[in-house]
Amino acid sequence: MTELKLYCTIATQSVVEILIPRFEAAHRCRFSVVWNTAPPMVKRLQAGERGDVLLLNKAGVETMKSIGRLSDSSIQPIASVAAAVAVKAGAPHPDLSTPESFRETLLKARSLCYSHPEAGGASGIYIARLLQQWGIEREINAKTRFPPPAGLCAQLLLTGEAELAIQQKSELLQVEGIDIVGPLPGDLHFVTHFVAGVDTQGTHPALAKAFIDLLVSPEAKALFRDKGLDPA
Repeated sequence: MTELKLYCTIATQSVVEILIPRFEAAHRCRFSVVWNTAPPMVKRLQAGERGDVLLLNKAGVETMKSIGRLSDSSIQPIASVAAAVAVKAGAPHPDLSTPESFRETLLKARSLCYSHPEAGGASGIYIARLLQQWGIEREINAKTRFPPPAGLCAQLLLTGEAELAIQQKSELLQVEGIDIVGPLPGDLHFVTHFVAGVDTQGTHPALAKAFIDLLVSPEAKALFRDKGLDPA
């Protein structure tokens, strides 16, 4: 049976996991999937690994395009998602009405979780830079629990290790028992765009293109909306 290799960001995982078995049944193939944030996957691909479909953030796709691993004709915008704040279901919702109130919310929180910037997640890198800009990174990180690489911050809400979780909305929604408070306010609003393409070093380009076509189908767009993303 034909095996299709997919490198896929965890932000889109909740949708892609639903589409994979449908595609496998229709095309009599099977997937081998690498789930991670984009930067570690890009490093693996640059080091010599090969895929068929690459579903990465926009920056990752630009990097792979620059080294000839993606052609313009195969590149397709898929979806986007905003960074958001979540609490355990039933917990009080903090004030996110302005950038200033968000900063105060972080300072007042007993504990919080966001992706470690070294893990490569876009929201984690953004929050780390924001904390540095505000000059409060040491104070906030002293009470921060980081998830494992490619982990879900909202899981720490359920264990009580974190009072607040900040991550891309689609990643937060992969965990049941939490409430989305809202996106980051005002000019702090942060959106990541996800793009797919066919690896020029892959072995099944026609099948890879067919899967990307599925990712932009009306069926997939409905799933993306349901899982907290905005389809392209």
